[in-house]
Amino acid sequence: MESFQDFNLSKQIHNALDELNLTQPTPIQAQSYSVIQSGKDMVGIAQTGTGKTLAYLLPLIQNLTYSKQGQPRILILVPTRELVLQVVEEIEKLTVYKFVRVKGVYGGVNMNTQKIELEEGADILVATPGRLYDLALSKAVNLKTIKKLVLDEVDVMLDLGFRFQINNIFELMPEKRQNIMFSATMTDEIDQMITDSFYDPIRVSVAMSGKPLENISQEVYWVKNFNTKVNLLSYLLSDREAFHKVMVFVSNKKRADLLFESLQENFGEEMAIIHSNKSQNYRIRSIRQFDEGFNRILIATDVMARGLDLENVSHVINFDTPDFPENYIHRIGRSGRAGKKGHSILFYTEAESKFKDAIEELMQYKIPQKDFPEEVEISNELIYEEKPKIEQPVVVIPKKVEGGASFHEKKEKNKKVNLGGSYKRKLAEKYKKPKTRGDKNFNKRNKKK
Repeated sequence: MESFQDFNLSKQIHNALDELNLTQPTPIQAQSYSVIQSGKDMVGIAQTGTGKTLAYLLPLIQNLTYSKQGQPRILILVPTRELVLQVVEEIEKLTVYKFVRVKGVYGGVNMNTQKIELEEGADILVATPGRLYDLALSKAVNLKTIKKLVLDEVDVMLDLGFRFQINNIFELMPEKRQNIMFSATMTDEIDQMITDSFYDPIRVSVAMSGKPLENISQEVYWVKNFNTKVNLLSYLLSDREAFHKVMVFVSNKKRADLLFESLQENFGEEMAIIHSNKSQNYRIRSIRQFDEGFNRILIATDVMARGLDLENVSHVINFDTPDFPENYIHRIGRSGRAGKKGHSILFYTEAESKFKDAIEELMQYKIPQKDFPEEVEISNELIYEEKPKIEQPVVVIPKKVEGGASFHEKKEKNKKVNLGGSYKRKLAEKYKKPKTRGDKNFNKRNKKK
């Protein structure tokens, strides 16, 4: 299919696509449409940035008929709050000329507010697994009405530890339903989930994770340490014309905050940051300001590497080399979207060289190495985690031996044992309590004496 006009879509959806300037489907959209519309279970393997969200939304919305039913008929599970908001927004754009009720629920906000919103009714429910499970247990939503289930970015959901909630959500839904799964990677755990919960699924695979995106140029720098990385990043970001919209990925929340502080003096008002320790409102505001151009630099962790559909990202800078090579593919997929050219830059230290090698082996591609710029200062100052660990000697405390020069016998009055007072002893003697509790015969024999 070369055009959305070839899809069996309603006039209302075609009008919405025209307003969004969407005319040609991506390969995953073209291959998924007829499978999902047929009602069969489907497993889609495709990289980030290939249009997976639209791939499942178009056939689902096309088949969704008007209903006064209060409980949802379509459930879309996603790993993060940001992706919930993004999918809800996409649905609202596609249904601008159709009456479709969509609700999004996620953690980090008041659950009672979400309960009230769900009472208004929904045709499509977009949710994170944890919050949905809590709402289902509290009877705020009935999952027995679900006809179609979508698991989007399922590999991320499992990485975040949502397997327990997902399994329990399966139990709360009817067995007869259409299951649709999308993932950027395939693991043994995902394969087992498909075996347990899917019925004879059709597999659609487009641009496997190990294949680098052709429209993204890549380059790599060897860098001595964290502070030298900061100096190199500052040098690159100073070219505001070329680096006009940049995502910088780091390995964890602590390093993200440290990098943000290190760049504050030179790029304070130009930066935003997102990771799971930031409040929901802060994260939403950071993403919006970056997407709308108020900030040109967004610092993020790997959890945020997927599920963000940001337009016109000029560069993805891997400040830290990811220890899982697939994450590199997910990161660079933030650039070069919708057929546009993108750029990826990778920093790696000696300790990270094995991770870089694993990335190149996965892609079967040698990333071009760039010479370290002479203008950039090489720092010898190490952060705490880079400093060599000094093993502390084990101190053995000698066991205390009875006796010796400082040992004294207790005084006679301190050797007495507390028997509970003479009053208690007299009562015990008078009433002769049985040796074994409940031994009534023994108690009666004592009373006769």
